[in-house]
Amino acid sequence: MRVAIDATPLLVRSAGVKNYLYYWIEHLRRLIGDEVIRTIPRLHPLRPLNHDGSAASPVRTFLGLGALAVSNYTPLPLLDWAARGCDVFHATNLVRHPPRRPRLTSTVHDMTSWIMPELHSAATRRADAATADLLRRAHRLIAVSESTKRDAVRILGVSPERITVIYSGVPRAFFEVTQPEIDRVRVRYGLKRAFVFALGTIEPRKNIATLLAAFDALPQSLREHFELVLAGPMGWADRDTAARVRNAATARYLGYIPEPDLAPLTAAAAIFAYPSLYEGFGFPLAQAMAAGVPSVTSNVSSLPEIAGDAALLIDPRSVTELRDALERLMLSPGLCGELSAKGRLQASRFTWENAATHSLRFFDRAAQ
Repeated sequence: MRVAIDATPLLVRSAGVKNYLYYWIEHLRRLIGDEVIRTIPRLHPLRPLNHDGSAASPVRTFLGLGALAVSNYTPLPLLDWAARGCDVFHATNLVRHPPRRPRLTSTVHDMTSWIMPELHSAATRRADAATADLLRRAHRLIAVSESTKRDAVRILGVSPERITVIYSGVPRAFFEVTQPEIDRVRVRYGLKRAFVFALGTIEPRKNIATLLAAFDALPQSLREHFELVLAGPMGWADRDTAARVRNAATARYLGYIPEPDLAPLTAAAAIFAYPSLYEGFGFPLAQAMAAGVPSVTSNVSSLPEIAGDAALLIDPRSVTELRDALERLMLSPGLCGELSAKGRLQASRFTWENAATHSLRFFDRAAQ
């Protein structure tokens, strides 16, 4: 069996999908080798993960994106040539004309463009809409959570038997943060107080405006002891939210965080807040739990499934519920310790080793 994976999202600025592809491909290759797991374009070895840049050299990035454009917008069958000899082609939402001979598979990360289109940019909505036909045509699909699978069945009309749930993973670094690493990252970012941490692209779906309002509603005594720290690239947030993030008196915005700093910065937090309106999996939440950080998250989409009983669940549209959950954790070291232990245990379910093992079985079935 040979599998070709479209890796072009690794060449562009991206967050969750890029994170998924990078670690997934890396662990698939560790398990079975790059002769079985081929990437299009060929990326071996992968360069260090950088969400703001490419995982390939400038020349390979240019050639890879150029080949994708030719494949998408001309009749030239470039992907048929690139995937020759492969039994399975795993597509992303950047592909418009997959090769004809291999069995077609893909990963459904979330269905939020269909469920909450108002939270997305026009470009994202167009890309996802164009992908719908590919997902319906696919021989088999991976869903990153049971919640995502249910949404895909309901919205796309895909038979549930064609979808296999394979949870994404958490990099080992989040399970293994050391105190010296935490101390260094505190110094690097000037973090002298206890802090509530929120990580993710600043966009409407992440619900940062509600988090800012909830933190501002906390008693003054707690806001003097804790600060709110936001991290992640500035996305398509509305103008008011973007201005509040950059200029909030009670919050610090760190912007994009390099991958090596993410695990110690997450572990340095006293509380992790993730009041997202919808997630297909929720990498930042799983990562925070792996690092032992007590967390508050939303009671919608996949987040209760990923959190289990290891986080406080709130209505993400309720400033009051979010404020009360933050205050409860700030005032209860015992509860924080309990959630920290439960979080590490829950996060141990989500490893890239497990994801790679289950994915190889998935590809083997797809190839038959």
